[in-house]
Amino acid sequence: MKAIVQNEYGKTDVLRLTDLPEPEAGPDGVVVRVRAAAVDPGVRHLMEGTPYLVRLMGFGVRRPKARVRGLDFAGVVHVVGENVTDFQPGDEVFGTCQGSFAEYALTTVDKLAKKPERLGFDEAAAVPISAFTALQALRDRGRVEPRQRVLIIGAGGGVGTYAVQIAKAFGAQVDGVCGTGKVDLVRSLGADKVFDYTREDFAGGYDLILDTAGNRSLTSLRKSLTPRGTLVIVGGEGDGRWIGPVGRNLRALALGPFVKHKLRGLFSTENHADLETLRALIEEGELTPVIDRTYSLADVPEAIRYTGEGHTRGKVVIAI
Repeated sequence: MKAIVQNEYGKTDVLRLTDLPEPEAGPDGVVVRVRAAAVDPGVRHLMEGTPYLVRLMGFGVRRPKARVRGLDFAGVVHVVGENVTDFQPGDEVFGTCQGSFAEYALTTVDKLAKKPERLGFDEAAAVPISAFTALQALRDRGRVEPRQRVLIIGAGGGVGTYAVQIAKAFGAQVDGVCGTGKVDLVRSLGADKVFDYTREDFAGGYDLILDTAGNRSLTSLRKSLTPRGTLVIVGGEGDGRWIGPVGRNLRALALGPFVKHKLRGLFSTENHADLETLRALIEEGELTPVIDRTYSLADVPEAIRYTGEGHTRGKVVIAI
C-alpha cells in the first residue's frame, strides 16, 4: 500500500510517499480502506516532535514511534479481527487511528462509527479530531447551557467552525471572532454576531469563552467574562519548543483556585460514544463540515505546510 512515512522528526521534507505492507487486524482490530483523511495542527506537532513535551508523552523521544502520520479518516471496512462483531467488511465508517495518510489503516472499535449518510468520505474525514475537541470543550469543560452567551475565538478554523454549530445546537447565543476573510463563513454557520479581529474587538458579558486561537492573555480574556463565567482554552501556539500551547493551560490551572472565574484547559479524547453524538448531530442537520481545500496523498507535505500557516477556513482534507 502507499503511505506517507517519516523516520525522523523534522519539517515536511522528512515525509516520504512509500510502499508499506497492509496492516493486519489481529483479534481486536479493524483494517479500513481509507478513502479520505484530514489534517489538523496535531499532525504537524507529531511530525516535528514539538513541543518536546510531545516526545515525552510516549510518541518517541529521538524518533517517532508511529511512522505514518494522520489521525482522522473515513473509509470502508476491509478486514475485521475475530473478536469484532460491531463492524463487517464493506461498512462505510469514520473515526481515528494512528496513520491515516495511507491506503489502509488499522484502528479499533472504540475509535470507529458508521459514516453519516448525509456526508461523503471527504466531509466525514474532516469531522473526528476537530469536532471531538469542540464538543468536549463546550459540553464537558464549558458546561454550555441554553440561552448562555458564548464567544468562540478562532471561529473560522477547524475547531471553531464546529464549535459555533455545536453551541447553537445546545441552544446558546453564539458570537464568533475571526479574520476578515472568514466573517461571512462564520455568520453562515449560525453565529449571532461576528467580530473581525482586524477591525474591532469584542466586548464583555460572556458566560463562556472558548479560545482556539491562543494569542490572548488570560487577563484580557477574563475581562470579557461575566463574574462567574468560564474560559476554556484549546490549542493555540506559543511558549516555545518545550511546552508550546500547554503553557497557557498550565497558567490557567495555577490561577484558577484564586479567582471566581472557571479557567479550564482541554485535552480531548477519542471515543465511540462521542462519534455517535457527532453522527447524530450531522444526521439531524445541526452540524456540517467546512472544507477549505482537498489534496492528494502525494501532496500531504504541501497540505501540512498550508495548514501550518494558520489561515484555513475549516478543514483541509486528503483524498486517497
